[in-house]
Formats: sequence, structure tokens, C-alpha cells
Amino acid sequence: MDMRETRRQTFDEVDLLLANARLRDELEPYRDESIDHSINRMPLHAENEYLASMLAWERAPALPIAEWFDPPLALGSPDSISERELAVTLYETIERLHSKNIVLRCTDHLSDRDLYMIIYRDILPCCEKMVDVPGKAIEWMCVEDTDTWLRFYASAVERRRYQEERGVPLPPAETPMYPRHLPE
Repeated sequence: MDMRETRRQTFDEVDLLLANARLRDELEPYRDESIDHSINRMPLHAENEYLASMLAWERAPALPIAEWFDPPLALGSPDSISERELAVTLYETIERLHSKNIVLRCTDHLSDRDLYMIIYRDILPCCEKMVDVPGKAIEWMCVEDTDTWLRFYASAVERRRYQEERGVPLPPAETPMYPRHLPE
């Protein structure tokens, strides 16, 4: 290793240490013991990423998801939309949610109208922290009960583990009726 390489590594480490000190200072008002316990075993660059994501979380406003959009995302009532409009509006809405890192999971057991209703009734009015951290998403599980999850989404191993832990009969495994290819 030559002298220039050694100097560059030293400068990089100094930059990481300075960034770490700045992040820790900015996090001080939100500090609790969980910060210290969770980062003691991380490399410095990973610790800085973790601290930056924590700071983004703490500073992010909690808003109804509909208000994450400009203008706010407003959908027509599920009762008032035609079948043709429903399909187009549903997939446009799913794409818009995905643009804000909101990913829908376990939707294949729901008709388009049922999924639209969940977005309209549950997702858009829900207050969530609007955090923009690359690679992170809100995953919205569109399953309202354990039986539905066991019936349509649980793997054979998950089903067996659930049965062993609870000692209850399982619903039959089924293939969901409305397969979708949603953005990941």
C-alpha cells in the first residue's frame, strides 16, 4: 500500500467519524438506551446509515398517506365507480403508492373492488411517518385475519409450525383467485 492510499483511507475514516459525531449530536433530543445497544457491534459506515435512518424517522411528519401526494390522493367511493374505471384507477393508485415506497402484499385473494376498498378505507386515511430512506418501504399486508393468511399465503412449513404451536386444525390451503403482479 502506498502513502497516498494510506492518506485516503485516513481521510475516509475521519469523514466517517465526523459524520458519526454530527448524527449523534442531531439524534441527542431523541436519544434512549436502544441507540447505544443496537450500534455497538456495527462497522462505522453501517452505524452511520443506521443513525441517518433513525434521524429521518424521528424528523418525518406523520400524515395520512393520501396527503403524501401533491395534490392529495383522492379516490371516488367504491360504490360509485364502474367496473371499467375500477380496474384502471386501482392499478394507477397502486403505482402511485409504489412511487412513495408503499408496497401492497397478500392481495391475490381480493377482488379488484375489495382491494380498492382497502386502499380507500384503510390505507389512504392511515397516518404514517413519511420517511424517504432509499431501499426502505412500507409493506401493507392486505390480510385481515390469520385464517386468510394460512389459507392463501402461508408456506407448508409456516402452516405446519402454526399448527404445532397452537394445536388447532388448519383451513385447507387454496390458490388465490385473483393473481396480480404488483410492483415490488
